[in-house]
Amino acid sequence: MVHRANSSHVGSSLSVVDILSVIYGAVARISPTTLEDGDRDLVIVSKGHAAAATYAVLAEVGILPLDWLDTYSADGAVLGGHVTSHGVPGVELSTGSLGHGLPFGLGAAIAAARTGSLRRSFVVMSDGECDEGTTWESALLAAHHNLDNLVVIIDRNGIQSLGNTEDTVQLEPFADKWRAFRWDVHEVDGHNHAALRDALEAPPVGSPRVIIASTVKGKGVSYMENTVLWHYRSPNLEQLEAALEELS
Repeated sequence: MVHRANSSHVGSSLSVVDILSVIYGAVARISPTTLEDGDRDLVIVSKGHAAAATYAVLAEVGILPLDWLDTYSADGAVLGGHVTSHGVPGVELSTGSLGHGLPFGLGAAIAAARTGSLRRSFVVMSDGECDEGTTWESALLAAHHNLDNLVVIIDRNGIQSLGNTEDTVQLEPFADKWRAFRWDVHEVDGHNHAALRDALEAPPVGSPRVIIASTVKGKGVSYMENTVLWHYRSPNLEQLEAALEELS
C-alpha cells in the first residue's frame, strides 16, 4: 500500500500492526454486523500516521472491502494517508494531529459510564504523542472519574518523527508516570499477541488501564527496523520485494 501510494509511515505501521490485529480481531466488540450498535466498543487510533496498518486490519476483519486498500492515499480516495473517519466504517475519528485521540476516548468513556452503556473505549497512541499536554490532562481526568471502561495502548517503539523519543522529550520513567496518575499499568511485548490479549482482557480494577507495548519500528523488515529513516520514507520496488520476502 505504501509503495503503491508513494506515501510514508510504513515503519510506524509495522510497529503497531500486531496491536491493532489483537484489538480489532480478538478483543474489541466491533464487527461488520455491529457497526450501528451504540453499545459496541470504540477503537480510536490516535496514532493517525499508522493509517496503512489500520485500514489493512479493518479489511482483514471484514469491516472494509479489501479492494479499498488499492486506493490508499490516492487523490480523492476515501482512505487518506492519515486515519480518516469520513466514509470509512469502523473509524471513529480522523487523526494525525497528535494528542486528540485520548481526549475523544475519555469523553466517550465518561458518556458510557453515565448512561450505563457497556461500551469501552480503546485508544491506540504513539509514544511520541505523549509529549502532548492533552495526553496528561486526559490521564488526570480519566483517573479522577475511575474510568475502567477506558483502555490506552501505547506503541512504545522509542522513535518519533526526527529522532529517539528520549532525545526529543524524555518520557522515562514512563510506566511510573502513569502509575502516579493512578492508572492500571501493564508492560508487555507489543508483538506478542497472547501477552497483548491477556493485558487487554485483564479484569477491571476500578481505574483506567494503560498498556505500554514495547515494539520495534519497522518490525519484520531488517533494513527498516529501529531506524528513524523509515518514519517518512516509502520503499522503492527493489526494497518492496526484499521486504515482502522477509515478511513471508
